[in-house]
Parts: sequence; C-alpha cells; structure tokens
Amino acid sequence: MQKAVQKRTLRTRARLLAASEEVIHREGYEALRVEEVVKAAGVAKGTFFAHFRDKDALMEILIGERLSSIFDQVEANLPPRTVPELIRVLKPIHSFMTSERYVFDLLIRYSGAAAVAEIGPIAHCFERYFRVVGNWLTYADVRKDVSADLLAEGVQAFAIQAMSLKFCALHEAQSFEDKLEIYLEAWLTPAT
Repeated sequence: MQKAVQKRTLRTRARLLAASEEVIHREGYEALRVEEVVKAAGVAKGTFFAHFRDKDALMEILIGERLSSIFDQVEANLPPRTVPELIRVLKPIHSFMTSERYVFDLLIRYSGAAAVAEIGPIAHCFERYFRVVGNWLTYADVRKDVSADLLAEGVQAFAIQAMSLKFCALHEAQSFEDKLEIYLEAWLTPAT
C-alpha cells in the first residue's frame, strides 16, 4: 500500500510540474498563478500546497532545472579564452536570468542558502557558475596575479551587477553585454 501511495504522490507532483511548465510556456513565469496550475493538473489547491510551500518554491525547482539545462549546453562549448568570448559563451545563461524581472528576483533570493539543508537547485546553479567560470579562467588569457577562483567570483558579481542595472531605469542606455564587458575587461585584463 505504501508503494501505491508513493507512486500516486510522484505522479501528482509530476502533473503539477508539467501543468506549471505549460502555463509558463504560454504566459511566462511571473504570470503563473497557483489556481491555473491546479486547474490544469486536475487537483485541489490543497494538493499543490502539500507538494510546494508556495509559488516561489515551485518556481525554484522549475527555474533551477531550466538554468541547469542551459549550463549543460554552455559547458559543451569550447572554453573561452578572452573576455568577449566569455561573455558570448555565458550569454544563454545571462539571457535566461534576465528574461523576466520575476526570474531575476527569484534567482537572487534563492542564490544562497542559510543552511546546508536549504541548498536548492538555484543555489547549486550559482555554485556551478562559479566553478565553471573558474575552470575556464585557469586557462584563459586573463590576469594571473589573482586566483582563478577569485576571478570567477568577480565575474559572477559583475554579471549580477550588470543584470541588476538592466532592470534600472537610470541605466537603460547601455546594454547588459556592454556594461558587463566594461566590468570584465577591468577585472580580468592583466596589468601592463
């Protein structure tokens, strides 16, 4: 009997996730409403909350999975050696992260975990970003007076800064990529 309940629970959760993805595909992340999801999944609202604490908990899973999938594609590229190449290779990640204000805000809120038990898919993606960029910078044409790990932390911090400016009315004149290139050239270029 326990296995039947567990299988039913897993099927219900899968239906909720699939219904959520359908709504997102049609309307975007921010427009998703729990009421639409439960209706599309054919379950009661209480069932949703038995599986997810709230909409953001569901979104952490969906956005984390999407970001992880994008990382898989990005890592299949040849490692970038220059700042322009680095920006080009990371573009699919940055584009998704800034696709909607809601997505960016949720990514920032879930980027760090207060305890090991709270590490979720988004926090893992932020760690993956740092790790992947650090590996690339070890062999890139960048300054060598600072460790690749510290350089990677800076790349991530500057990317987040440039993303946040994308959503700021005071900084609309300059594109995300242009702003990021200024930051990364200053941060990664060896002193002459």
